[in-house]
Amino acid sequence: MRRQTATCGANPAGSSRSLRLDPLSLPVRFDAHDPRADGYVRQIELHRERVVLRRAVRGMQMAINVRVSDFTGVALRGNDEAQTLVLVHRDPSLSVPLLVSADGDELAEAWAIWSEIFALPQLDEGARKPAPRRRRANAIRARRPKFLMRRRIAMARQLPIHRDEREIIART
Repeated sequence: MRRQTATCGANPAGSSRSLRLDPLSLPVRFDAHDPRADGYVRQIELHRERVVLRRAVRGMQMAINVRVSDFTGVALRGNDEAQTLVLVHRDPSLSVPLLVSADGDELAEAWAIWSEIFALPQLDEGARKPAPRRRRANAIRARRPKFLMRRRIAMARQLPIHRDEREIIART
């Protein structure tokens, strides 16, 4: 596996350089910020067909191997000062930062290249709709079967009474 030089991959401590990966020199390995990991750092290996995320949580080492086709697309996030190009996954903790920059032309060009390399759509984060709310688990639901909860308790059914009618009885 080839490694990128220190100027393109992770930022050394105290560096003010922003994250900038070269899409034409894959595979690449770099470190990214992860608020849940020990030391707040996770290691990411980025290949054309898969992404491997390595981190330690409370001393337990884990490696998560995700196919690139499982990602939803490449999105541009951030504000006017600095924007980030992100490989977006349904699980936000699996999303991968690709580029941090304030130059709009550079971001647009890199956005198209990353999208083409991974064969994923370019997502517009501004027009994104929030996900629908999940139904919460009901604690009482497990106690009784569903059909019993739906059943109505009815009064004794009253039979219809026909007045002033003659009853026909068949006798053999």
